[in-house]
Amino acid sequence: MERTRLHESQYASSLIEASLDPLIAFDTNGIITDMNQAKVDITGIERKKLIGTNFFDYFTEPQKAHEVYKEVFAKGFVTDSPLTFRHLNGKLTDVLFNGSVYRDEKGKVLGAVLVARDIAEQKWATELRAANKELAFQNDEKERRAEELSIANKELAFQNNEKEKRAAELIIANRELAFQNNEKEKRAAELIIANKELVFQNLEKEKRAEELILANKELQFQNEEKGKRASELKIADKELLYQTEEKEKRAAELKIADKELLYQTEEKEKRAAELKIADKELILQNEEKEKREIANQELEKLSYSLKLASQYSLSLIEASLDPLLTISPAGKITDMNQATVNITGLTREKLTDTNFFDYFTEHQKAREVYQEVFANGSVADSPLTIRHKDGKLTDVLFNGSVYKDDRGFVLGAVVVARDITDQKRIATELTEAIVFAELATALAEEAKIKAENATMIAENAVKAKQQFLSNMSHEIRTPMNAIIGFTKVLLKTDLTVKQKEYLTAIKISGDSLIVLINDILDLAKVDAGKMTFEKIPFKLSLSISAMLHLFEPKIQEKNLILVKEYDSNIPEVLVGDPVRLHQIILNLVSNAVKFTTKGRITVGIQLLKEDEEKVTIQFSVSDTGIGITDDKINKIFENFQQASSATARLYGGTGLGLAIVKQLVEHQNGTISVKSKIGEGSTFSFTLTFQQTNADAQTEPAIVERDTEIKNIKVLVVEDIALNQLLMRTLLDDFGFECDIAANGKIAIDKLKAKAYNIILMDLQMPEMNGFETTEYIRNTLNSEIPIIALTADVTTVDLEKCKAVGMNDYIAKPVDERLLYGKIVGILKRTMHINEQPVILNDETLELKCTNLDFLKQRTKSNTAFLNEMIALYLEQTPPLIKLMKQSANDKDWNLLYTTVHKLIPSFSIVGINTDFEDMAKRVQEYAGTQQHTERIQELIELIESVCNKACAELEEELNLTNKTSK
Repeated sequence: MERTRLHESQYASSLIEASLDPLIAFDTNGIITDMNQAKVDITGIERKKLIGTNFFDYFTEPQKAHEVYKEVFAKGFVTDSPLTFRHLNGKLTDVLFNGSVYRDEKGKVLGAVLVARDIAEQKWATELRAANKELAFQNDEKERRAEELSIANKELAFQNNEKEKRAAELIIANRELAFQNNEKEKRAAELIIANKELVFQNLEKEKRAEELILANKELQFQNEEKGKRASELKIADKELLYQTEEKEKRAAELKIADKELLYQTEEKEKRAAELKIADKELILQNEEKEKREIANQELEKLSYSLKLASQYSLSLIEASLDPLLTISPAGKITDMNQATVNITGLTREKLTDTNFFDYFTEHQKAREVYQEVFANGSVADSPLTIRHKDGKLTDVLFNGSVYKDDRGFVLGAVVVARDITDQKRIATELTEAIVFAELATALAEEAKIKAENATMIAENAVKAKQQFLSNMSHEIRTPMNAIIGFTKVLLKTDLTVKQKEYLTAIKISGDSLIVLINDILDLAKVDAGKMTFEKIPFKLSLSISAMLHLFEPKIQEKNLILVKEYDSNIPEVLVGDPVRLHQIILNLVSNAVKFTTKGRITVGIQLLKEDEEKVTIQFSVSDTGIGITDDKINKIFENFQQASSATARLYGGTGLGLAIVKQLVEHQNGTISVKSKIGEGSTFSFTLTFQQTNADAQTEPAIVERDTEIKNIKVLVVEDIALNQLLMRTLLDDFGFECDIAANGKIAIDKLKAKAYNIILMDLQMPEMNGFETTEYIRNTLNSEIPIIALTADVTTVDLEKCKAVGMNDYIAKPVDERLLYGKIVGILKRTMHINEQPVILNDETLELKCTNLDFLKQRTKSNTAFLNEMIALYLEQTPPLIKLMKQSANDKDWNLLYTTVHKLIPSFSIVGINTDFEDMAKRVQEYAGTQQHTERIQELIELIESVCNKACAELEEELNLTNKTSK
């Protein structure tokens, strides 16, 4: 009996361990009762710790696992339920659960057996196929982009704009290619890992197959033991019946003996002795009867246990998703699971007791597998192909082993077939994908080389165009500067009516030519992607009013009405680029004035949307002019396009204005549209988004009116062309400024060393030493912070950026507007020095003069003595520690600390009225510390800053003491 139980237990254990997939048995309460080694491996927890714990505790989603547990007991089975195991070390494994309940002989559910199939390889294969498709798609896209780039290069002479877009697409394609190459390497690495994992799994399968064989042998042994026990039970029943009959006979004989006792006294003692013996035998028989009853009860329990073990074994077999068969030494199939029935298409009855090798495409090879398993005791990864009854073929790998009884006698074999159809298909697809990827990579590399060559050609063409525009701008603006400048000078003199008429015509023609040059340069900036947009606070209402004021003379001349419709809900101060906004509206209003002979022009500014951070505003310019035809309205924003060929003859213009407007709007993420009707007029509308702010609006550089009180301004003009020298001298004399001329940079440096100036007007292109070289020498060698304004005939982005880089304070374009020139000079000088003071020469003598001026502070404090004293005391408290920290951080070469310290010091210069040259020195120190360049010059600048700050402290202490005495 014990042997039978042992046999059943070993068979069940072998079935469990035969599965390569994690297999779990648990009772109706969800408590784990058994598992295989795969379950131990996937959780990283020992068997003894797993048994008796909750089934749902080993998943990332315990609630979902609880639902699977409920489902299997509710339906009796569960199929392909997705869960994720969590290993002790945190590793996650995605699985699909299949299984069913097992019952006792009365149909009562005792528990459930579930098998978890690892789907990580399937997911990886799916992702790999998706990646391959994506790679193919991206390669197609890349080739398409390369073709588009080729077309763009052919159209380079006519559409530079399109060519730059294609160049940008090429950069994206190259990045995409690099990304794809990285992805391919990742996939290759994943394939290596997958192959290693497959080898590991095959080894595990071999172990499980051997264990399954042992389990099958144990099961057969237990079945034989069960038969023996049943035979012994039948014999015991017959013996019990015989003994019962004997007992009845003895009872009959006892009755006869009692009767004879009456008649045969002599025989009484003999009969009494026989009666005692009979009584003892009866007692013995009763004991035997009780033993038989106990044996019957044990036999019933054993029968129940065997049935339960049989049900459990059946559940284990059925829980496997892979076909599982048991075969006898003669090669006959003795048992199988549902997966075997499904893969062959035959019922269990038809499969049982048939030849194992009859269901394969290669009978001889299947026979060799059968022979190998019985010869070697096991078989591992033997490839065969199972044929379904309807002809479908399934490639499998067979693993299995024999099972024996407790005496080592081979009873049969258990084999498991793993379906490898998907693996073979994936391997084929992977091989094809690798070949395709290598081919695509080669094509992409070839396309990349072609694209790089095309990009180089495009970049060279753009550079050549920029250089041409720069040169043309300089060559045209230089003579125009003299023509327009001297025309303005002549117009101020006493002239006859005819002379004034001729000069006015010259001036108008010159202005028109400058507008054309500006339009071409703006268009070139947009094409090159170098149009920059500022983000500064400005007052929209004032800005619009000032800009429309420029059109009043022309409006009055044509007897038109100009109407401004301004939404009062628009915030007063916005953040954006007021200069570009002026350029857009000026173009639109200028067109409206040009093409309108009677009626009105309406400029509308309407708030569309507002939130805490930004506002969206719609601008519109409506006129009652000639209108635009329907066939031209879609082309009106293209370069060199006008409403008709007659428009240029009647009204003038080049057709560039609206093209520039459209580019300016769209580069600020805005939209522009037009509605028009012939004979009734047009409405141009555009929307722009501006940021909200609480800051004050920056005052734009105003065109300052002439101030007759400004005197003693010494200007050094560095210009090589005689006409321009004469014009600049004429203008500056008219301003009341003293002027010296230097024909090139070297002469300018000599003059600076010999004489002090308030400001320099610097031409950029000169012989000997150009404006950039001269400015760099003044800033870095002479260490002078004297204001420098560039006079440039080239207003392309390249030169303007270079002006800022070398240290120029501002620039003005040729032809020079005299009012703008005057405004820039006075504006810079007011920011950098006190006009009525003599210019500062940076030497030791400077420090002998009074270096503080409290006019600004008195103005800010409204001459409040207490507040003024408090500000002075605060300066005296904070400045010495900052000076000490500045020197220390410079000595320690702690550039970040030096930058921060100087930044805190800079505002105090303007507060106490220290000359702005020293403030500029501090800014220079801050710049050097931030970029960590020219650090060797920092010490000299710090010494000068320290000297002026110490002198300022001494002066302020005197001022404070004097104020305190006066107040007492």
